[in-house]
Parts: sequence; C-alpha cells; structure tokens
Amino acid sequence: MNDQSPGDAAKAPEPKRMTKEELLAKAYKPAEDAMKLHPYYRGKLETSPKCCIRDFDDFAIWYTPGVAEVCKDIHRNPEKVYEHTNKGNMVAVVSDGTRVLGLGDIGPEAGLPVMEGKGILFKYLGGVDAFPICIDTKDPKEIIRTVEVLQPSFGGINLEDIAQPKCFEILAELRRRCRIPVWHDDQQGTATVCLAGLINALKIVGKRIEDVKITLVGSGAANIRIGALYMAYGAKPGNLIFVDSKGTLHKGRTELRGVYREKWEMCQITNRDQLVGGAAEAIAGADVLSAASTPGPDTIRKEWVAGMARDAIVFTTANPIPEMWPWDAHEAGARVVGTGRSDFPNQINNSLGFPGIFRGALDVAASTITDGMCIAAATELAKCAEDRGLREDSIVPKMDEPNVFVREAVAVGLKAIEQGVARKILTRDQLYRQADLMISRARRETEVKMKEGIIRPVDL
Repeated sequence: MNDQSPGDAAKAPEPKRMTKEELLAKAYKPAEDAMKLHPYYRGKLETSPKCCIRDFDDFAIWYTPGVAEVCKDIHRNPEKVYEHTNKGNMVAVVSDGTRVLGLGDIGPEAGLPVMEGKGILFKYLGGVDAFPICIDTKDPKEIIRTVEVLQPSFGGINLEDIAQPKCFEILAELRRRCRIPVWHDDQQGTATVCLAGLINALKIVGKRIEDVKITLVGSGAANIRIGALYMAYGAKPGNLIFVDSKGTLHKGRTELRGVYREKWEMCQITNRDQLVGGAAEAIAGADVLSAASTPGPDTIRKEWVAGMARDAIVFTTANPIPEMWPWDAHEAGARVVGTGRSDFPNQINNSLGFPGIFRGALDVAASTITDGMCIAAATELAKCAEDRGLREDSIVPKMDEPNVFVREAVAVGLKAIEQGVARKILTRDQLYRQADLMISRARRETEVKMKEGIIRPVDL
C-alpha cells in the first residue's frame, strides 16, 4: 500500500498535456487495433485444465471410471458440488444482445465479442472463470427460464446488455427464484463504481452527498440503479432529477405508469420541485451530472455544463464515446470529470466492480448480491484511491492496481457474512488469502502463456 498522503500526491508533477488532435487520435486507436487483433486471435477465451495430467492414466481419475465415485458423493450431498467441481468459481455471462454497449439491439452473435471481453476481465482481474452465453431469444420469460435451469453449472450469473424495461423484470424475478447470485452489471456494476467515484469527487470539492443536487441524464437500467444507490448511500431523493428522451421525470409523466415501473417510481420520489423541461434545464445549477445516455461526443453540451454549480462534478459514462469529451467538460468549468473509458483519467467503469465483487461473493458462496455488498465495494474502491492519494484526475483506482480487487473482494465477502447471505463463513485474513491466490494465479497463468508463446505475440 502507498502511504503517500493526498497532500503529497497533489504535489506530484502533472503529466504532459496532449493536444485535442492527439487526444482524439488516442480515443479512436483502440477501435482500430480491435479490428486487427480479434481476427488474429479468433476470439479471446478458451478453456484449459486446472488439474495435473501426469500421463494418460490420469484420465481414469478425472473421467471414467474414477469420476463415478465423485458423482455419487454429490448425489448424496448436493452441496459437495462446490468441493468436487469448479462450480463455485464459474459465472455465466448471459445476454440477448438487445442493448450492447451504445450500439443498441445488434443481436446475440454481434454481442458475443463483448461477452468474451467480459470473460477475460473476470479472469484476469478477479480470478473468476466466466463463460459467454448469448441466447437467441428476446422473450423475458424464456430468458428467465434459461438462466434458472443453468444454475447447477454455475456459482453466479452476470446479466449483460439486456434492454430496458425487461432487464428490471428479469433481474428481479431471477433474484427471487435462484439459489445463486444473479447480478445485472449494467445496473449494479455501473452504479457501484459511480458511487465510488462520487464519494471521492465530493471529498475533492468539499461537498456532502446529502446536500448536492444531482442530475442524471439517461433513465435506462444504468442510471436508474445509479440513482437508487446514490440514495441508499445518503443522497436525498428530492435532490435528484432524472432526464429521459422525453424530458425530466416528474409526477406528471403519467404515460410511464404501468409501462416503465422503475421510471414511474422515480417520478414519485425524486425531483422535489417538479421541474419540467429537458437536459439543459435539469443540469442548470446542478452540483453533479451523472450521464448514462446516448454516446456522444455532443450529447451533453458545453453550455449546459457551464451553467452548473461551482466545482461541478461530471461523469459521462456512455461507451464507446462519452456523452462529451472530458476536455470539453473541463473547458466548460467542471472541476472533476470521469468517463467510462480506460484511456482517459478517472475511468468510471464497471470493470472496477464486477471482478472483485464476484470474487468476494463466490468465496463465501453467497446466495445473492445485496445493495449493502455494492456499497461495501464502492466504499472500499474509494478508500483504495484515497490511500494512494486523491487528485482531481485520480478519484478511483485503476485496473492495473491488483490489490484493489483483493480488497474489494474482502469487503464484499465480509458484508455478505454480516448480512446473512453467505454459505461459507471466513475471517478477513482467510478472505484476503483466497482472493489474492485466485487473482495472482490468473495473472501468472497469462504471463506464462505469453512468455512460452502459447498465446501468440502481437506485432501491430
């Protein structure tokens, strides 16, 4: 751990500022490289053994006839499936391809590269074995039933890129039916990391969450959950204003009743002054802008940000292009700016959340992932960044800080135990050792494969 104080970090030399042209070129480079490297590797995931294979006789242990004794043991005591198999470390990444990134309904095949990408993040950052399962149905009932019958093979389910409003129904129903944690990363994951960023951004600007006015542009799965978690942490519901494509959410939006249940609920509890208008009116005077809307770069306009409160906080989290470029937000007067991209400062992206959160949930064999577990993860993420020194351009940890995911997993596991949703009771030290082992092992495996040429080298 870095013992440097926030004051010390603030004195560190600033990195060289890039021109707008250089920043734009950098922003579009990942897309160019992706088109070269995906066909080069033909995908990003594969399976490999985790057991020893000393010679061909070992297959009699791992498969027939020896495996029959293991099957009978599980049949007598079903919970032993966690002891004899990898179920407790396996997660299904399930999508119908109806809301992929900012691309919309592009179908399950076109969504598969994203789910594979999710899988390598799960493995490298959290030591979790994740399998992409893109299903050829848009029917919520079929999706629910498909996930429900997959339970015997997995320790958890990660729902991904499913359009609203059905994503709310699917998550709620599966959490009710399933014996394993079911999580919608576009909702819970994004909300967790946004909360972590907001905790530290408020420290930078010297404001309290219960005092600030928060405008949320976009009222889809991500922002509805972001707003809910902000409120669970202490934001006052009346201080929040949601904006969708038709304008602000308020009690007069009766067309939402019975159709968009979650939006209608927000109409009832947020927007204390019942402001009617669009994004421009809702952003005016706001302390915090949390956007999870249409990809930009000009979905959010500079003049709107210029009209925010002093020391404004702006999170533009759309992918692949944020609702506005961060340098435009700064020029408009925002003090702390975050996006969902790893190539800009302050990456407010769920990749900081789900690997460590699932690591912690799996290590205690949790039956669900609660809001309390999400808040514990967000609080620990914020603490990780604070421990190594807060700056306006450094409010959340980065993915290349491995201890972050270990600490996050420990916080989640302890909260699951505290809330009574854990099947396994472990101490803080046991949780730390387990998470550290699994994450370190995954990273070493990748390093060895690259060193030995099992993963082919890249020459762009």
